[in-house]
Amino acid sequence: VYLPPAALVPDAPALPFVLMMMGQPGDPDAGPIASVLDAFAAAHNGLAPIVLVADQLGDPDVDSLCLDTAEYGRVETYLEEDVLTWARGNLNIEAGRESWTVAGFSNGGQCALSLALRYPEVWGSLIDASGTVYAGLETEPEVLADVFGGDQAAYDATKPATLLGRSRYPDTTAVFTVGSEDSVMEPGLKDLSGTARAAGVAVTYYEVPGEGHSFEALGGGLTEAFGVLASRLGLG
Repeated sequence: VYLPPAALVPDAPALPFVLMMMGQPGDPDAGPIASVLDAFAAAHNGLAPIVLVADQLGDPDVDSLCLDTAEYGRVETYLEEDVLTWARGNLNIEAGRESWTVAGFSNGGQCALSLALRYPEVWGSLIDASGTVYAGLETEPEVLADVFGGDQAAYDATKPATLLGRSRYPDTTAVFTVGSEDSVMEPGLKDLSGTARAAGVAVTYYEVPGEGHSFEALGGGLTEAFGVLASRLGLG
């Protein structure tokens, strides 16, 4: 959990909420987003969102797909029910989707995007930092066989591009960021940001200059994203 200075004073105000997820392999490390929000808070009278960094993986070497599956367990339910129930009961956060942001880096970016599209009534804003364009991209043949039993249509139905093609998201704000030198993630994420814009999402697309798939790209992306979202979150 990251608490900004405004959360640590007597009679602290309720603050916007961010659910953050990191990459794979990886762990739920609040350090990268904390360093960005410390700088944000310093420029905003101590105000910044409260962040809960959740573990969407379990095993850091396994891509859980951010879905409920027989193969990897009820990951989607864990994030949208267990984690959020804990957050509401234990953190001094504002209610309402306009104050709630789901964010992630790499594997976590894909997870954040998928949750934002499947639960638009919960998440008003999204930060997808260097995210993969759909779950299981790097091991697609194995995922198709082992998780979806070879059912391509069932697999495709879970992909963000499919969800964006089926629904419109007129009150969702999304910031897609990626390193300008990230030749693996940049093409797909840029295309996906355009697909999101066509589905009514208020999209900002930003490339972090000179960075690849790195924590520096994450830091630069988060800095840009919170600058974009500050007014929407009531922190402008």
